[in-house]
Formats: sequence, C-alpha cells, structure tokens
Amino acid sequence: MSLVILQNLWWALVLIGVMILIHELGHYWAARFFDVKVETFSFGFGPRLFGFRKGETDFRFSAIFFFGGYVKMTGEQPGEQGQSDPRSLLSKPRWQRLIIMFAGPGMNMVLAVAVITGLFMVRFPKVPSTPSPTIGYVVPDSAAAKAGVREGDRIVQIGETANPTWDDVTVKEVASAGHPLSVWIERDGQRKLVTVTPVLEPKSGAGFAGWGEQSEIEIASAMPDKPAAQAGLEAGDTVVSVNGQPVRSTGKLHDIINGNAGKPVDVAYSRNGKQGSVSITPVLSDYNGTKEWMIGVRMQEKVTFVSLALPEALGQSVRWNAKNATMIYQILRGIVERRMSPKSLAGPIGIVQMSGEAAREGPMAYFFLTAMVSLNLAIINLLPIPILDGGGILLLIVEMFMRRDLSLTVKEAVFRLGFVFLMAVLAFAIYNDISKLAS
Repeated sequence: MSLVILQNLWWALVLIGVMILIHELGHYWAARFFDVKVETFSFGFGPRLFGFRKGETDFRFSAIFFFGGYVKMTGEQPGEQGQSDPRSLLSKPRWQRLIIMFAGPGMNMVLAVAVITGLFMVRFPKVPSTPSPTIGYVVPDSAAAKAGVREGDRIVQIGETANPTWDDVTVKEVASAGHPLSVWIERDGQRKLVTVTPVLEPKSGAGFAGWGEQSEIEIASAMPDKPAAQAGLEAGDTVVSVNGQPVRSTGKLHDIINGNAGKPVDVAYSRNGKQGSVSITPVLSDYNGTKEWMIGVRMQEKVTFVSLALPEALGQSVRWNAKNATMIYQILRGIVERRMSPKSLAGPIGIVQMSGEAAREGPMAYFFLTAMVSLNLAIINLLPIPILDGGGILLLIVEMFMRRDLSLTVKEAVFRLGFVFLMAVLAFAIYNDISKLAS
C-alpha cells in the first residue's frame, strides 16, 4: 500500500472520528440532561474491540468504525427490557426525545459554524462585490453558446432569482441538467431573455452550461516539477493574458493552453504591482481520465484575505453555512427530480481521497473540509429516512399529532425498510466512488 493511500486513510479516520465524537456527544449530553440512562457510547458498530466503563456507560471502540457510531439508551426500542425504568428513553415526554434526537445533527451544525468562524478570524476571502456576475468565457458549442450567450454579458436574473451572485448561478446550473433555465442578460445596455439548458456532465453528474464568470484570476499553487513553476510563476501571480489574449476566467486559460497543441505560450502576469512575461511549454498530462496540455498550475478567483473580529466572523460563518446547507438541499432535490445524477455525491472512498488531499494542502484546507463534511452529515441525518435521526424525528412528530404511539409492528417495519434503503445507498456510493477511480 503506497504512502499516499496510508496518509489518505489516516486523515479520513481523524476526520470521521471527530464527526462521530461530536455527533454522538450531542445525543449523549442531551440524554444526560433529561436524565436518560446511557448504556453504551460506541465509535463504530458491531463487536466491541476495546474501551472503558465510566459510571453506568460503556465507552467503546467497535469493529466497523468507519461508518459511524451510536449512543445506546435504556428502553430505546419498543418491546425492549427496561422500559418501565423511569430513566428509560421511552418513558420521557416526546418533546424531550425529539430534542435528544436532534442534538446529534445539531452538534454537527455547531461544529461547522465554529470551524468556519475560526477560519474567518484568521483568513476571510473578501471577493470584490459586483452588481451582477459578468460572463468572462463561453465554451464553444456549449449550452450557453447555443443559447446566444456571449463574453461580456451580465446576468441580471436567472430563474426567479434577480441580481444573482455567481454562487446562485452555479447552484441553478448544476441542479438543472436537461431542464431549461430562463436567463435575463444585459448586453450593451439592453436586457435580453435567453433560455439555457445545461447538459448532464457524465463524470461529475451535475449540470453544465459552459460559461465562466469574468474576474481576475490568480495562481493558487504551482506544482514544483511542472513548466509554470520552472519558468518562475508563483502562487499569488495574477494572469493577465496568454498569447496576447486577455484572460478573465480559468476556463479560457485552460482552453487557450490546451488548444495550442503543446507549442510554447507567452503568459503575461502581474506580481506585487509589477508586470512580467514568460514563455512556457505545456506538457501532456492526465486530467480526469483524459490527456490534456497543461502548465501545472491551480487557478482561483483573485481575492483579498482579511482577518475578521469574532462577531463579524460568526455572522459570516452563519451566512456561509446557511448558503451551503441550501446548496446541499438543492443538489439532493435535483437528484430526486432526476435533474442531477447521484454520481455527483461522494461516498466513503471519495471522502478518504478528499481528506488526504486537504491535509497535504494545509491546515486551512483540512479544517474547511471538516466543516463541509460536518454540515453535510447534519443535513443528511435530518432527512426523513427511517433509521436516521430525521426519520426518528418524523415518527415522533406523527405521534405528537396522533397523541398516541405507533404500533410496534409499524415501527419495526419502518426500521427494517430504512436499514435496507440505507445499505443500498451506501453500496451505491461505494460503487460510484470505484467507478470514478476507474474512469
């Protein structure tokens, strides 16, 4: 097993371990607050490997670690021994049980907000504000090009969203494969309505319109052994033009270099206010399973980083998490409505890969991934699927309205159905990850 794979596994175990600890601590603390007896606090499922007992609770590590953990409370399941105990879960009022169930994903939300708050206090990306996003590049023969969109067009409305940000545009794009989008653009002072129908991109499983936002772009990182770094380009350099063509999007940079068929390209750049130019000969490299000409840089929109005070960082973190929670919901909705492919989701193998890559990039990237995974875990757990927290919450709400308990037969049937569904989803996610690696 290579060193990279071992690193990926280690950092994934650290990340998943933190997620399990925070999630289950939420259930544990809420149960203890309402005086519910907690019998087991387990990292993982299956047979007990090792652990310790503190008070009445067995804190343990179990054999199947990677897929989560659980907190076992007295009288948790209907028909179980111990329900007559006044400290059993089912002896508590439904509103208390609902809080105990919500506490797990709730703690994951708190973690996501806390981590992003900390990151923003150190380094907050301040993107220049613009009235509405301007198109900086249109992929030839793409959905946007066929709809008549041109470079320089400004998107003033997409669907029902007026004055959108580029994030708003991206969410609509990725979740609308095969579905027409009404887009109002402004060109030369005139408003024009066009209809863009994103296509389903096979590898990502998301909608693709073929446009990019106009903005200054800078080098996020330059690979040491690749032509760009060898020619003297560094992280933080702003790319101004390539072969005399102004570059205002990563897509255009990529297409100019790839379309030059390996011939040297002249790259004009700006560094600390000074202009420079270098000639770079691209190399043929593997990119998502295809061979393309590259100079070995990772690009990003040019931003200014500032440090925020705690109150402002917290406010920005809450807004960031709310926006990303909405995006997760839109993606899940797009999959259910068949506007997106389930291939857009990452499974356990995908998380292992991302964990290693983020750790190698640095602490900021790893903490950012931690917040994203924590937020995703909270949203997924709140889905109304039996066996997940959201399914239990839904059953409790139904019982609250009925003012009586559902029958044991119904609850057992719902539980089995949820378990089978969850195992099927997990199997698909693993197969999906493997198919991405093989493609």
